[in-house]
Amino acid sequence: MDSDKKSRGKRVVPGFGLTLGITISMLSIIILIPLASVLGYSFQLKPGEFFDIMTDSTVLWAFFTSIVMALIAAVINVIFGTILAWVLVRYDFPGRRIMDGLIEIPFTLPTAVAGITLSKMYSTTGEIGGPLSALGIKVSYTHLGLIVALVFIGLPFVVRAIQPVLEKFDYQYEEAAYTLGANPRTTFFKVILPELRPAMITGFGLALARGIGEYGSVIYISGNSAKEHTQVVSYIIMQKLERLDYAGATSIALVMLLISFVLLLVINIVQIRQSRRTNNV
Repeated sequence: MDSDKKSRGKRVVPGFGLTLGITISMLSIIILIPLASVLGYSFQLKPGEFFDIMTDSTVLWAFFTSIVMALIAAVINVIFGTILAWVLVRYDFPGRRIMDGLIEIPFTLPTAVAGITLSKMYSTTGEIGGPLSALGIKVSYTHLGLIVALVFIGLPFVVRAIQPVLEKFDYQYEEAAYTLGANPRTTFFKVILPELRPAMITGFGLALARGIGEYGSVIYISGNSAKEHTQVVSYIIMQKLERLDYAGATSIALVMLLISFVLLLVINIVQIRQSRRTNNV
């Protein structure tokens, strides 16, 4: 009896207490303490001062611009990211591995470098922006430029979320659908898409959260014009930090944190329900 208790008390992988302590310590130092400091600085303001900061027209427009542009870019990324993942998994062609590796560039490239490059390419004198300008389409220093930058940095999240699901997808389901007389379109929307939907929601959420808080890649191509409403929330925070207004900056950061948390919570709930629905089908 005692030997059974001892055997049940022993763990297969030793060092659980030590590793748990290290994990909690690193989590506290890297995440919990910085978040607590944001709350601390925000609580230095009186409710009236906090309300005045958050209802300022510049701040409200910055939130609107950041959220709406990130939302549009995330939708675009889901559509084209799904197509790109499908091509990389389902087709074999020369240069496929190179193309697959290029997906990682937005992860490795400094966002400031990406912002400067995109701003130059899509300006009225740039390689892409020049022809578009001749057609009356201005990209740099507009909302369209913001969307371009956010699509650039968010696309890898969608592709990398969908790729593993496509790679593990059982082709027998497709063959069964074709055997029963389904055409390719019906097979995709009725058989394949339900399996991809949780991964698509995950990629959408990651791209959206990244886009809302993005700074480096959008700071140059947006133009930061209060008149044209191309300022993003991260730029407003940097402005307040440069003026040593730490309480104001952290107040905006706190609201931004709450918005991101709510968005991710909702997306995770939808993803869990979709996964349960798919597994029960």
